[in-house]
Amino acid sequence: MSKVFDSAVDCKLLFNSVTQSESALILLRSKLVAITRRLGVSNLERENMLLVAAELVSNNVKHAAGRGMVQLWMQPGGVLDMLALDYGPGIANLTSAEEDGYSTSNTLGKGLGAIRRLSGESYIYTQQAQPGQPRKWSGTVILARFFLDKHNKEEKSAFKFGLYSRSLSDERYNGDRIYLQRHGKILRWLHLDGLGHGEEAQAATADLAAHLLNYESPQAILATVDQQLHDTRGAVAITGEIDLTKYSLRLSGVGDMNAHIYAQEQVQHIAFAPGILGREHRTANVLQTGFARKSVIVTASDGIRRNWDAANFVGLFNQHPQLIAYTLGNVMGRISDDQSICVCTIG
Repeated sequence: MSKVFDSAVDCKLLFNSVTQSESALILLRSKLVAITRRLGVSNLERENMLLVAAELVSNNVKHAAGRGMVQLWMQPGGVLDMLALDYGPGIANLTSAEEDGYSTSNTLGKGLGAIRRLSGESYIYTQQAQPGQPRKWSGTVILARFFLDKHNKEEKSAFKFGLYSRSLSDERYNGDRIYLQRHGKILRWLHLDGLGHGEEAQAATADLAAHLLNYESPQAILATVDQQLHDTRGAVAITGEIDLTKYSLRLSGVGDMNAHIYAQEQVQHIAFAPGILGREHRTANVLQTGFARKSVIVTASDGIRRNWDAANFVGLFNQHPQLIAYTLGNVMGRISDDQSICVCTIG
């Protein structure tokens, strides 16, 4: 039986800081050294990480006037992510910018190329502001991934996923939770938002992984979750399944959460039955549909603003799902609630 990933354990924001000046690198280096020593990372790998960290901070300071942030994340499978997101002008020619020797600020111009070489994997997304066109954000996002467990390096698969889960004010307790199971050609997940926030909200969404293992249909999963939540605050939830043997998608949910399907340059927004699991709610319908060979499915709690569409983030949905999750989470997240996103890509 394959493992069920739990965002409360496997998806953690370890460090978050603005990058107003080069001094931001001091804090980032200190945190990175402490984390890598605790995890038993080799000296060579640590040096590579520190070099990448320096490039990420330097890019934000030089090219975005310090209007950005750097983050460290732990992700499922022993993955350490370094993320830089800025609110600068974006990169006009990304291909040229990734070549050694290219520079727009009288520097050596080895930053982006060095990040690619020193990381296990790296992904870059950039968007320039265009007069008269709708944009929620312009700037650049750079994701550098390091695989701490080489045996768990992301397997070649027709689908991949990305998780973003962050508590209100980065406090200890998080009422948002994502359980996800990838088994052969089937990917299944249960995405919950405990009522309110804090310790009681987190308690409501705990210990639910077994429902993905023991039940197959979305209706059965939600029904058993509903029963388990009777003596708690309650929660709203979405459960989904991607089956590559049938090229089918099943989605069902209850409450104020939302899902989005991106295919063929269009986004379909999906709402669910009103109510709260563990309390009163309407019967959850199941959306069952086929999908294009290149599709993106996003589920999100109400801690993520809904007023975005493909025109707001041109080209984003062609990126790795983890970069999509980080971008939407940081740009569209509400600071007044827990925030979570699950992004699954096919093809």
